[in-house]
Amino acid sequence: MRPLRILIADDHGLVRCGTRTLLQAHHRCWKIVGEAANGREAVEMAINLKPDVAIVDITMPDLDGVEVTRQIRESVPDVKVLVLTMHDSHQMVRRALDAGANGYLLKSDHTDYLPKAVKAIADNKRFLTPAIREIVLDGFINAGNKTEDEKRAGFRITSRELEIIRLLAEGKSNKELSTQLGITVRTAETHRSNIMLKLGLHSLAELIHYAVRNEIISVRGQE
Repeated sequence: MRPLRILIADDHGLVRCGTRTLLQAHHRCWKIVGEAANGREAVEMAINLKPDVAIVDITMPDLDGVEVTRQIRESVPDVKVLVLTMHDSHQMVRRALDAGANGYLLKSDHTDYLPKAVKAIADNKRFLTPAIREIVLDGFINAGNKTEDEKRAGFRITSRELEIIRLLAEGKSNKELSTQLGITVRTAETHRSNIMLKLGLHSLAELIHYAVRNEIISVRGQE
């Protein structure tokens, strides 16, 4: 039987080490084929290595885990994605699942869930812990009680706009945006104006508050 090939993406080395140790202790035939410390690296490694399962954190440099999930699922659809994160809001779970995540696991969950989740999604099944299923159910029940941000944006912002919001909220200038995204400064300025107009925001401070409220960035990410 071919060994299950796994990619681990997390910006904390200790988390990657702990995840690797736990999985290898559970099943000796499981092979960790790569470890990524940021989002762009995770996408590149997934495309090049084509693992069976990619375990992805949400809060990572360069690209957040939701965008990583989306790009992996679009570029290499056979790769199953398990989100392993500390974020437990309905909005974050919804964004990850909408991006194509096959499973969602909290870092605070019991360690037994990790190998179970990997096996389940490798077998083409979804995996949500009881806590995450309850979050999803609560979100479904309360779907009519949207926040002002949800009503205003309607979740119609594109993946590129999400990336630009994150970079702007992290303090990147239009010139830095253009360099990182491979676009002109004028295009970066146009994206910024369109995003502010679409979200009904009027200042960078409001954009930062929007990004934090909607967990596009974390407070830790601003430190």
